Amino acid sequence: MQFRAAVMHAANAPLTIESVETAPLEPDDVLVRIGAASICHTDLEVLSGEIRYPMPMVLGHEASGTVEAVGASVADVRPGDRVVLSWNPHCGHCYYCENNQPILCETYVKGRADGAHFDGTHRLKWKGQRLNTLMYIGGFSEYCIVPSQSAIKVPDDMPFDCGCLIGCGVMTGVGAATRVARVTWGSSVLVLGCGAIGLSAIQGARMAGAGVILAVDFDDRKLAVAREVGATHVCNAGKEDPLAAVKSLSAGRGADYVFEAAGNEKAFRASIEGCRPGGQVVWLGKVNVDREVSFRWGTLMGERHIVRSSYGGARPSEDFPSLSRAYLKGDLKLDHLVTARIPLERINEGFDLLREGKAIRTVIDFDA
Repeated sequence: MQFRAAVMHAANAPLTIESVETAPLEPDDVLVRIGAASICHTDLEVLSGEIRYPMPMVLGHEASGTVEAVGASVADVRPGDRVVLSWNPHCGHCYYCENNQPILCETYVKGRADGAHFDGTHRLKWKGQRLNTLMYIGGFSEYCIVPSQSAIKVPDDMPFDCGCLIGCGVMTGVGAATRVARVTWGSSVLVLGCGAIGLSAIQGARMAGAGVILAVDFDDRKLAVAREVGATHVCNAGKEDPLAAVKSLSAGRGADYVFEAAGNEKAFRASIEGCRPGGQVVWLGKVNVDREVSFRWGTLMGERHIVRSSYGGARPSEDFPSLSRAYLKGDLKLDHLVTARIPLERINEGFDLLREGKAIRTVIDFDA
């Protein structure tokens, strides 16, 4: 079948809307008609050349849609099911999978770098040549073919534009608070950076019962959203000292839990400085893999626990339906994270909004 996709041909060049085609479904494949896909910083890192993949490629890894067809061995979903896509399929039998670290699956890591499907082959073609996909999804497309464990069934009334956020940013942030750090009732929390991941970490901390949640950013608009989704206090780092703010809220000790979601050197250093001795630091943001980040040695003392988390300890088959139900009940606020909805033809405008810091999440609406 043929359909439209936004294709990346080179770094730092606009995406072009092209007609692409699929190969026949293999036994473990699921064909999904995309309802909505959102633009994440990881997509921008690939587009800017910071993360290198073979070209041409279809970006997009936060997506939700409807199952159109399934391969012969697929049992968990069927045509008509509404699904949120997970970018982390895993083999289940490599060293890391057997040690309960599926995020590090060796099959996943190798295939991701190749831009291929999870089985090492390709499912899409453009003008007769193979077309690579980002993180086994390629969500900036009217249709995609994913491995069955990437298609997670969610309630039928979960809207696509909010459902797609669950597949990466929301899972990463909420899971960081509830699964990785395991925020405790009445504790103090510091969140550095109020993009989609930071705002989701705030919500995870709220849902876990944190008593104090201090949100830090340079953008007053994002801080206003932080208050709406659960922050008890906010700090504009361009106007006041966030470290002084967190210590004033914690009897001078620092926060019990700190979530770094800004992705820059200053924020990484501040995450350690703002954590109390014996507290927990979770790094969610990232910088270029070759860039060095320095710390004052004294801040690394005091039995602080530091962990890097890429997907919030995700168990997609359990977490995605649960997060969807939390949204439908009103406990998880996702509409607040969507700052723009645009059709596929305007996808380059969406990347511009992200570059300029004007977007929390821009959603590509395929029904627009």
